[in-house]
Amino acid sequence: MATATESKTVHSAMVTYASMLLLLSLCPPFVILLWYTMVHADGSVAQTWNFLKQHGLQGFIEIWPRPTATAWKIIFVYGAFEAALQLFLPGKRVEGPISPTGNRPVYKANGVAAYFVTLVTYIGLWWFGIFNPTVVYDHLGEIFSALIFGSLIFCIFLYIKGHLAPSSTDSGSSGNIIIDFYWGMELYPRIGKNFDIKVFTNCRFGLMSWAVLAVTYCIKQYELNGKVADSMLVNTILMLVYVTKFFWWEDGYWNTMDIAHDRAGFYICWGCLVWVPSVYTSPGMYLVNHPVNLGTQLALYILLAGILCIYINYDCDRQRQEFRRTNGKCRVWGKAPSKIEATYTTSGETKTSLLLTSGWWGLSRHFHYVPEILAAFFWTVPALFNHFLPYFYVVFLTILLFDRAERDDDRCRSKYGKYWKLYCNKVPYKILPGIY
Repeated sequence: MATATESKTVHSAMVTYASMLLLLSLCPPFVILLWYTMVHADGSVAQTWNFLKQHGLQGFIEIWPRPTATAWKIIFVYGAFEAALQLFLPGKRVEGPISPTGNRPVYKANGVAAYFVTLVTYIGLWWFGIFNPTVVYDHLGEIFSALIFGSLIFCIFLYIKGHLAPSSTDSGSSGNIIIDFYWGMELYPRIGKNFDIKVFTNCRFGLMSWAVLAVTYCIKQYELNGKVADSMLVNTILMLVYVTKFFWWEDGYWNTMDIAHDRAGFYICWGCLVWVPSVYTSPGMYLVNHPVNLGTQLALYILLAGILCIYINYDCDRQRQEFRRTNGKCRVWGKAPSKIEATYTTSGETKTSLLLTSGWWGLSRHFHYVPEILAAFFWTVPALFNHFLPYFYVVFLTILLFDRAERDDDRCRSKYGKYWKLYCNKVPYKILPGIY
């Protein structure tokens, strides 16, 4: 199993198993503790810790909300709506990268349309008094609880499907049930011919919920206070700009490690169904009850800095995508790109790839992670520094992307051999130019 092999080469087997078991056991309760602290404990980790120290396990059981009919209804309607948009909205035909077994997945690129329809529908329902998004916020703990359990069941379904009815030859078992459940069995699982599961979990449920919840938090603060603080506006605008960028570039995302290399298991699917809606949106969740008045000048500085970082992150991906699309026959920063022609063998067939070594990609091998982490900081910094917890996403994202850079380098080293060594000599820094 490719993903299992990649993990073993980056970390020792003991660290790999320990990290998997820790994430499987600790992530679900952490989501609830994060929500409880943000919404009911003033964002204070110390306050939550003191409560748990005083009441122990029983206290934790008491704060864990039970999934309700309202929570299930919200999740089902939202999921069904996004699935319908994914299936029925028109979009151009896009081919993904050829898989290790020679398959080339085909997608329908209608993410921008789905994003537009989702936000217009959601805001329109509120504007015309049909549905109040504050209901989502008021039942947020129950929704996260339902997502935790529902997504675990969904991952079990993916595990069973991978064994009994895989969608393509890009599937298989590592021989270890924990690895198979955590990393997944299938690279491109589908229901029927056209419904791609990873596109749904990663893009249409996970990333879309990020935008929907950002709007929800903004509306909730408005209904609580009769106005929206400039800190919440900066946070919401930057998050929406980032998610808009994502859907504008969605067909490029289908070429990334998440889709083209990581299989559909707990790591990717549970993460996108639960971790993204809860953790990624947490700075806005905190700001609902903690409006901060930044002042026009500071708010604009933060907003512009965040937009610049998001643009650079987008331009990094655009630059590499254009380089690949034109087979290196393009301009990078006004001149012909510097590149390495690398050959590799897959399924007994020798192929060629071009590795870009100029532009953003000449600064470091994963420079695009730098503006992404900085963008997350800028949409969090409106919360100021009274509490650490709003910055958890920034810390988590940094760890995630540094680990991903390690895994991606390891995969490329295995794939390209001497050509990757040549590439690393030409672009010596992994993420931070001149430092790391």
